[in-house]
Amino acid sequence: MDILQDLENRGLLNQVTDFEGLKKHLDENQVTLYCGFDPTADSLHIGHLLPVTMLKRFQQVGHKPIALIGGGTGMIGDPSGRTSERTLNEENVVHGFAKSLRNQLARLLDFEEGENAAVARNNYDWLSKLTIIDFLRDAGKHFTVNYMLAKDSVSSRIEQGISYTEFSYMLLQSYDFAQLYKEENCTLQIGGSDQWGNITAGLEFIRRSREHEEEDVKAFGLTVPLITKADGTKFGKTAGGAVWLDAKKTSPYEFYQFWFNTDDRDVVKFLKYFTFLSLDEIAELEKAVKTSPEKREAQKTLAEEMTKFVHGEDALQQAINISNALFTGDIKELTVDEMKQGFKDVPSHTLESDEPIGLVDLLVESKISSSKRQAREDINNGAIYINGERTKDLKKMITRDDAIERQFIVIRRGKKRYFVIRYPAK
Repeated sequence: MDILQDLENRGLLNQVTDFEGLKKHLDENQVTLYCGFDPTADSLHIGHLLPVTMLKRFQQVGHKPIALIGGGTGMIGDPSGRTSERTLNEENVVHGFAKSLRNQLARLLDFEEGENAAVARNNYDWLSKLTIIDFLRDAGKHFTVNYMLAKDSVSSRIEQGISYTEFSYMLLQSYDFAQLYKEENCTLQIGGSDQWGNITAGLEFIRRSREHEEEDVKAFGLTVPLITKADGTKFGKTAGGAVWLDAKKTSPYEFYQFWFNTDDRDVVKFLKYFTFLSLDEIAELEKAVKTSPEKREAQKTLAEEMTKFVHGEDALQQAINISNALFTGDIKELTVDEMKQGFKDVPSHTLESDEPIGLVDLLVESKISSSKRQAREDINNGAIYINGERTKDLKKMITRDDAIERQFIVIRRGKKRYFVIRYPAK
């Protein structure tokens, strides 16, 4: 496969330092490439997925990716794309974050043995050994302040102010590229569009620091576009905050729903950006968006592909089970784990004891109905469902035996209002 042509067809090429030179380099060599991930949290989020899938695309056609964990740069802070200074984390916190990110990346990229197996590197390993004198002599002397001020990541911050710490970030990332070029024969750096200044600075550092050598320097940079949504909102954000790749922070069901709720105007673009489906397969789904948008086939495929990629087949099946149960109302088919995912954010009430309780009293106690009169009216009108089954029994008693796996009861009032009743743990 012509990897650059495929990326171009998917709309994934934003900037390339030397398109023809890189194409020839990729055609003639097994290329080692890298992308950096600074550990600013204990998990990656979906904003990281595009560079991760980019590394995966190169790996699938025989090239070798390096996932560079920024254990060193993560203690400094990248000014790119920000209007204010980052809060610096303690060293032990950054190390913990770095370990978590490495484990996540190992699941997303193929770290198994093989000639193009992905590898993880941590720039703390070399940056922590640098003395300030070495750094200023070996890296700083190759950059003028004027050159650095011209970069967007710096110039955009001049008015608000930028510390020398963040100002130096560009030099540290440049040092990373030079280090990987020297030690790993890494000749390509990829990143988001906001990393263009850092990437080109790295290329400049490699060129300047090797001017005395006879062999030509072959190194390249490539960025992917900024992800935009048709409705103008920021990609990767929901009412609950960021969409994380850690299942403990964003459940597989929530992750699945994020992609399933993609706007018709965005779904084809996201299929091209994020999935490994062929362009022919995506073209068929694009037709379905136009002819049968109500079926949401493209969104369903996008949600399935991304959930499987990030969380695996079992988690995908769980997410599908939860979605189907909520759609059909057949709650009894869910496991406790699926219940916890599907009803994570719905109102809940924990009973004080195992004693049987009348349904009317339960509706009032758990604030599902505002009064006993309203509760009786809701039941008489057929608006109350217990674990997916409608009940009109005003005298019904609720016991732990009614609970799914003797832990949870799901009560639905009307078409969409869900409530969870929990029994005390034993």
